[in-house]
Amino acid sequence: MQFKPTEEISAFLETIAAPMGIEIVEVEVKPKEPSITVYIDVEKEGGVDLDTCALFHNAIDEPLDEFDPSFGAAYTLNVSSPGLDRAFKTPRDFNKNLGKKVEIKLYAPMKGKKLLEGTMVAWNENSVTIEDAKKTTLAIERNKIAKINRAIEFLD
Repeated sequence: MQFKPTEEISAFLETIAAPMGIEIVEVEVKPKEPSITVYIDVEKEGGVDLDTCALFHNAIDEPLDEFDPSFGAAYTLNVSSPGLDRAFKTPRDFNKNLGKKVEIKLYAPMKGKKLLEGTMVAWNENSVTIEDAKKTTLAIERNKIAKINRAIEFLD
């Protein structure tokens, strides 16, 4: 099945999302299912909830059909939160998580570890710097990072 490019779908949806205070994090197209999943985020306490997903789904359902991302073929539309443990992909993801505890999975061990945790204190196109519990800073080259995401801490 054929779909329009995800960048084009995302740009179209952004015109609806922005006035609602919703950010399009990612648009995922799966031609074999066929489906479009729109991952959204909001700047509010608690983040994206089921009501926000339903509200945005209802707001984009009809306009998206008129936009015709699947050239007339049927597809399933999903709206979802990106999840707590999703990988950082954009500069906004990195900026939003500065000063927060992150988990870094490496392609190869560094100092005997493939999994590092610490507070992200800096980042740029080439590296991410974290500070561990002992207040030791470590700069990690981004090309050595398989995945970086927010560390999930469970309360007792």
